[in-house]
Amino acid sequence: MSYRSNLEKILSEGRFVVTAEIGPPKGSDAKKIRDKAEIVRGSANAFNITDNQTAVVRMSSLAGCVILLQMDLEPIMQMTCRDRNRIGLQSDVLGAAALGVRNILCLTGDHQSFGNHPAAKGVFDVDSIQLLQIIKNMRDAGVFQSGDPLLAERPSVFLGAAANPYADPFEIQVDLLRKKIDAGAEFIQTQSVYNVEKFARWMDDVQSQGLDKKVHILAGITPLKSVRMTERMKFHVPGTDVPDVVYQRMKNASDPAKEGYTIALETIRELKILPGIHGIHITALFWEEIIPALVKDAGLFHQI
Repeated sequence: MSYRSNLEKILSEGRFVVTAEIGPPKGSDAKKIRDKAEIVRGSANAFNITDNQTAVVRMSSLAGCVILLQMDLEPIMQMTCRDRNRIGLQSDVLGAAALGVRNILCLTGDHQSFGNHPAAKGVFDVDSIQLLQIIKNMRDAGVFQSGDPLLAERPSVFLGAAANPYADPFEIQVDLLRKKIDAGAEFIQTQSVYNVEKFARWMDDVQSQGLDKKVHILAGITPLKSVRMTERMKFHVPGTDVPDVVYQRMKNASDPAKEGYTIALETIRELKILPGIHGIHITALFWEEIIPALVKDAGLFHQI
């Protein structure tokens, strides 16, 4: 069978996948990407390059992906709908595919009011579900969103999306997942998991509808580095569920970073045995140096 990317191949073979996030710099220094990539090299099967995450201006995702390709690492290009209309988005898909990018994660994007240019005008011409459908049609039917045909090679890309099991109302999150699958999502990276019990309830609903057989689900892991970070995640990041017991463990710890690492490791071990999970996605948030140890201690190095 022919696979569009190595990530697709590994997931299709039923292996437990590890992906990790690399945040581009607030500048044009490619060395910043290379240095982070060397830290996590060999610790993940593919690497997300974020697209102006939290609406803060950074080096473009496409540029970061090309840098990884030059290092013989497999990128996942994140694309948000906040900053570009359907013309710009489709153009970037063609450009990315031409340069060798084979994985694209479609996101609506954080509102610009959260970032460092709150007066900027958000585009939001389409949302993530519509973007998935647009790229799927470009790839499978050879047509642009307008209905015009592509006149050259179609983009051969493996499509992903995000899911948040903790967003309100909880009851509709599985329906949103189904819509993304119907639109073309082939892999899903979830919001960071701290409340494993609630995540497991969401997965029960996912499995009861057979959606875990239609899409590869990668559970999000974000290690907590400090009490301040824990409080930000618990009280100020929408859609994140940090249970009181986790908060208290971090507050009472003599070494919060060590405790956060232990919590992340325990969470990975619980997720590994949870039915329907195909892998994990690690977002270390400027703590990339712990990723190799975390992957090793979780017994996942043999999967890379």
